[in-house]
Amino acid sequence: MASFKRFGLILMTSSACAALAACGGADSVASPGAGSVVIVQPQPTPTPSPTPTPTAAITAAQFAVATTVNGVSITTDEQLAIVNAGTNNNVSGTGGALNGVYPTSSTSLVTASDPSTLNSFFTSTNYVGALNGPSDTAFQGWTCSSTSAEFGGSGARCTAVPSIGTYAAATSVCPTGTTDDGTNSSSSPTLRFCRLPQNITSDLTLPKIAGVVYRLRGQTEVGSDLGSTGSAGATLTIAAGVVIAADSTEATNDLLLVNRGSKIAAIGTRDAPIVFTSQQNLVSNGVSDASQGQWGGIILLGRAPTAVCATGTGPNNAGGTSTTCQQAIEGVTGRFYGGANQADSSGQMSYVQIRYSGIAISDGNELQGLTLGGTGSGTVLDHIQSHNSADDGIEIFGGTSNLKYIAITGADDDGFDIDNGYRGFMQFMIAAQRTLGATADSFSTEIDSNNAEDLLPRTFGRYANFTFIQTATAPAAIRLRGGADMTFINGIVKTTQSGVACVNLIAGEGSGSGRTTIRAADSALQDQGPPVFTSVYFSCNGR
Repeated sequence: MASFKRFGLILMTSSACAALAACGGADSVASPGAGSVVIVQPQPTPTPSPTPTPTAAITAAQFAVATTVNGVSITTDEQLAIVNAGTNNNVSGTGGALNGVYPTSSTSLVTASDPSTLNSFFTSTNYVGALNGPSDTAFQGWTCSSTSAEFGGSGARCTAVPSIGTYAAATSVCPTGTTDDGTNSSSSPTLRFCRLPQNITSDLTLPKIAGVVYRLRGQTEVGSDLGSTGSAGATLTIAAGVVIAADSTEATNDLLLVNRGSKIAAIGTRDAPIVFTSQQNLVSNGVSDASQGQWGGIILLGRAPTAVCATGTGPNNAGGTSTTCQQAIEGVTGRFYGGANQADSSGQMSYVQIRYSGIAISDGNELQGLTLGGTGSGTVLDHIQSHNSADDGIEIFGGTSNLKYIAITGADDDGFDIDNGYRGFMQFMIAAQRTLGATADSFSTEIDSNNAEDLLPRTFGRYANFTFIQTATAPAAIRLRGGADMTFINGIVKTTQSGVACVNLIAGEGSGSGRTTIRAADSALQDQGPPVFTSVYFSCNGR
């Protein structure tokens, strides 16, 4: 817990000899001549500077919240003690240190640590949070801005019509492999729709063509499920600057799903990001900062391990070597992920926006902005924004994918949700919730293992350089439950409302010192021990 000291000011008055410059030695100073008068102007007494009032140290009950599961709980005092056992943390920070998602000063809020010592995936940094001060441009250009987060730079507002280009009948034609779906000549701007096939069974490339929008109708799939092993499937390649929109003219849930064995190559640029959005976003004033849930989002399925196995498959082990363990992905029917290939690749998504997605099929069965099921470390995921998802921004089920430069803005549920034995690294993460209000059980990040806390592989993650702005009236910004192992390094956590804590650590099994999530390291259970917090600045409870 931070300590504070009050320093008083000591005021000293000048002596008469100093005023006459005699104390420095009279021989070195010329004496006034006869008849001269020396007038010594009295020096005004300086006004004392006001002594700053130190911020009161936070209490455990303000910092953390205790939740009981299966009769097991972790007290708020225990949770605060775990954070204080880390290095360079400030648990009693205030929200004035941030202006939106940007720090107000270029000086790091707490002494930063070097995340590259954890793994070579991480970039070495000397600051905390996702942004290095108020002039950092790392998230500008490829993101869109909203009331949830203002990024500045050349990026448009999320409500603006994406940059599609000028339609020309002679040149705005649909490429091979897509279907001409007509134009929207009654609207402005005029666009030609080129519809993707619902089953992309061979390689398909979507070039950037001025005035063309590629359209998703219903459940659009890349390849078919080739199982946990097998040959390569189809690849969907999307050029920089392409806009893909859901079809609002029919009632089915529009989404893009990449099956096991197939790939996506959606590689935009900083100035020409690829935009996945709703058809409503293609006309001026078609959406607002309140819009969400207008289509289903993107699902990538891979062959990396999962800890949760469907009935009749598995079980898995710490090495994730089971070739039978697989699990059905939520949000759709009969599509599976999982396998034994930790280095599996589902392709690449870089400089991509996913706007106004997320659909709740039923409780616990939702489509997010981006859903990853068993995607491996060979999958490249960076510079991705999920904006105004009606569910999670990103949910990761198992797998070993690593992510960098991820912005979750305006999600109606969790920002980053990881479970089912996910083991990976993330750096430069922003979760900025809806200022219009998210659901009451929405966390900046939710980390768990589905109440089966010793399944293998064990959920394991490292978050570095993250900024979490929690506006929803959830119990806390960070919920860690189910025996998951986590390290948080170089972070900023701000909860804007009184009554909303920063941390909610939960164990659903064990007792005393043997409670999962906070028990000592146990290699037999692939358990690293309690979560670790290093160089994290917390501004909790609306402080």
